Order: sequence, then C-alpha cells, then structure tokens
Amino acid sequence: MDNTDDVVIIGGGIGGLTLALMLKRHGITARIYEAAREISPIGVGISVLPHASRELCNLGLRDALSKVAITAQESCFYTRFGQLVHKEALGTYAGYDVPQFQIHRGDLQAVLLEAFIAEAGADKVITGYKCTHVDQTDADAEAHFVDPDGAPLPPVRGRAVIAADGIHSVVRKQLFPNEGGPIYSGVNMWRGVTRWKPYLTGASYVRAGWLSHGKMVIYPIRDNIDGQGTQLINWVAEIETPEHAQQDWNRRGQLDDFIGAFADWHFDFLDVPAMIRAADTILEYPMVDKDPLPQWSFGRITLLGDAAHPMYPRGSNGAGQAILDARALADALAASNDAVSALKAYEDIRLEATAKVVRTNRSTPPDVILKVVHERSGDKPFERLEDIVSPEELAAISDSYKKVAGYDKSTVTGAR
Repeated sequence: MDNTDDVVIIGGGIGGLTLALMLKRHGITARIYEAAREISPIGVGISVLPHASRELCNLGLRDALSKVAITAQESCFYTRFGQLVHKEALGTYAGYDVPQFQIHRGDLQAVLLEAFIAEAGADKVITGYKCTHVDQTDADAEAHFVDPDGAPLPPVRGRAVIAADGIHSVVRKQLFPNEGGPIYSGVNMWRGVTRWKPYLTGASYVRAGWLSHGKMVIYPIRDNIDGQGTQLINWVAEIETPEHAQQDWNRRGQLDDFIGAFADWHFDFLDVPAMIRAADTILEYPMVDKDPLPQWSFGRITLLGDAAHPMYPRGSNGAGQAILDARALADALAASNDAVSALKAYEDIRLEATAKVVRTNRSTPPDVILKVVHERSGDKPFERLEDIVSPEELAAISDSYKKVAGYDKSTVTGAR
C-alpha cells in the first residue's frame, strides 16, 4: 500500500464514507482508515432528514436507499396516555423534492461503502487501523496508527487529515487535551429493535410521553423483513435519572431497569411494553454531548461529524449534520489546492451552524412539543387539546427547529 494519500480520512462511519464518496466525485483521491477489523452493520435506527437526504440523492443513492429504508410519511406526537398532540407530514409527503428515510445505521453505512468501493476501489478502505495521533509539516499531514493488537503500523501522509472518528475522537482529544469527557444530559437511554407488525401508516415516526415520566421514540427502519409484512421497529426509551453508565454503544441494557415507566402504555395503535419486551437486543447508554469548540481546523487537520460536534439525539439530526459537513468540506477541498485555506473555509461554513444545533438540541428540539403539553396538562389526559395549547404554537416549535437545523422546505428545495 502506498503510504501517501491526497486526503486521509480517519473513521469509516457515515461522515467519513460520505466525505470519501463526495471527494471522489470531485476527482480527489481519499483513503479511509477504520479502527475496526471490518466494517460491519452495527447500530440501530437513524433518520435521514431532507437536508441530508438531498445530498445523498445528489450522489445517486436515492434508489439504493429506497430499497433498504422506510420512506417516512408522518411525524406524530402523543402523550403517555396515547392522546395525539401533533402530526405533520414528512419528506415527499410534505412537499419536499426528496424523501425522508428511516433506516438501520448499518444499511446506510453499507450503501455508502458499496458506492465508494464501486467508484474508488476496495483498496481505498483500510480496516484494522486505529489512529493514535496526528502531526503535520508545512508540506503535509501525517496520521499514526496501531493494529487491533496494539502493534505500530506505518504512518500515512496526505495533504489533509480528516478526523471522522466519533464522539471519543483521538484527534479531538489531541487538539483539546484539557476538554474532558462527554457531558451527561441527565437522561439515560435504552435502545432496541423489534420485529413487529406495522402500526399507523407503516411509515410513521412517533414520539410519546415526556422525560420526567418516560419518553419513547418509535419508528420502522426495515419493511417486510419476513415476506409477511413484518417490519423492524426501532425504539428509544428515555428517562431522566442522575445515574448513568459510561458511554458504550454496545453496552447491553436490562429490561427491568426501565420497563416500569412504560408498563401501561397500551395505545390504540401499539402495545408499547409488549413491543419492548419482544426486542431482539437492548442497548443502554447516556444521552450526552459536548460543548461547541472554538475551532476545528488546525493547519492541515480538521474534525468532522461527531468528532466535531456531538449532540443530543433529540432532533434526529446527528448523522445529517455529518453529511452536511462532508458536503461543505468536499466542496472546499475541490475549490482550492491549498488544504490549509480549504479546511478553514469549511470551518467557517459549518462551525457556528452546528453549534446552534447542539445548543438547540439542549433547549428546544422538536420534542419540546411534548414538554409543553405535559406541563400545561399537569401530566393528565386532556379533553380538548386546544384548551391548553394551540395547533399553531406546536407547529411553530417544529418549524423553528427545521430552520435552525437547515431542513426547512425553503432551504432544502432552494439548495443545489
């Protein structure tokens, strides 16, 4: 393997793969270095909101994604008593020119990996390379690695090194050694996937309850998985608690630790506790983020995705922001042969935009709709929703978040 690349990408997740594919379309050679021995379909569900969907569709991936994802139709908000609070159409059903996809993270990663390998070649994805640190000169940047057993590997040079290595980024820690770890939100999460019959439209994104008593996010991510119409349903249970375990995306969760909060959630359209109990696996981890950084780019080195701006998963927006990062960075590198100025231009476009999303996910994400109803109803069933909150106020909360996150209809349909 030639140890000199044009662009070195650390991390083969959604952000790193999207960036590599976008750079290839610009005629820029990039190679991905992934710490895992192989890139395998791990994780659970994510949403590809219209701003990110537009970028992936522009890469020619719309048909591939449509085959493995659910094309979302509607977003619905319910109280923990099963009362409908707010409903709105999504994606093409709301007049966007691109779909909103609900998809297993592994399926999205596989679509991106297959597309990149088809265009760039399998030798451009190197696994079993765990980054230990990076350095640079005036002429290039260099990434250093060890193998899964800790043995040193040859360093790799490029005109730029992009750290897309997640919330526990080694490169971010090197650049900001005194930052500290992720910041706990006070909310613990349990996530799972369940093989279940379709509910509502069969393509409905549901949020229900509120954090102080228990909140659920539920949506299908694979359709007709058995030839008999069964779907794979992704769900997230969230409960306020001062206690949490260190973040580990593969930590097994215990049903008895949280099922009590949802024991009587027998909605007209879904038996929530039965769905939870039928899960294939349950994972547990705390809802965390980090404070926005003052800068990402240091000469020929920069951060992307969760390495740059980890955020609470309360707006279904983490992967989307990484995809937007990739678009901005690929365009900047294509526009200038000077990697230092290109990385600074990328930072100028994305730093404050993502900082706003991080802060808004802490304060007023879309699920604040549920908080408003929870507080004004006294956490009791209501007779008329209009007596406690107007539909216009709830719609305004949702529309405000879309604008902050960059997927309001005017922004998405007006972008190229």
